[in-house]
Amino acid sequence: MTTAHELAREHCRPLRGSEHLIDPIQAASLLSCLPGWQISATGILEKEFCFSSYPATLLFVNTVAGLAERENHHPDLAVGYGRVKVSYSTHDVGGLSRNDFTCAAKIEALTGF
Repeated sequence: MTTAHELAREHCRPLRGSEHLIDPIQAASLLSCLPGWQISATGILEKEFCFSSYPATLLFVNTVAGLAERENHHPDLAVGYGRVKVSYSTHDVGGLSRNDFTCAAKIEALTGF
C-alpha cells in the first residue's frame, strides 16, 4: 500500500488517455492515506482547508499555485474568507489519475499531514 509520504515524493507525469484512469479500488486505497480528502459524487478529489485569516488563506493559495506550476498539474481552487476548497481531476484522462493523488499528498505535506 502506498503511503502519503511516498505519494508526496512522486512527481506528476504528462498523462493523456483513459488508460491512465485510476480504478475505484486504487482510488480508495490512495484516498485512505489522505486525511480529510474525499471523492465527490462527480468523481472529483477534493478537500476544504480552513484558516484563521484572509492573509493566511491567500498564502496557502499562492503556495498551492507554486506547487501546481512545478508539477504542471493544476487544481481548481474555490477561495473564501478563511477557507479554500481544492479540487483535482485530470481532464486529459477524463477522471482521476495518480497525479491527482500525488498533488493532494504534496498539499498535505505542506500542512504537516
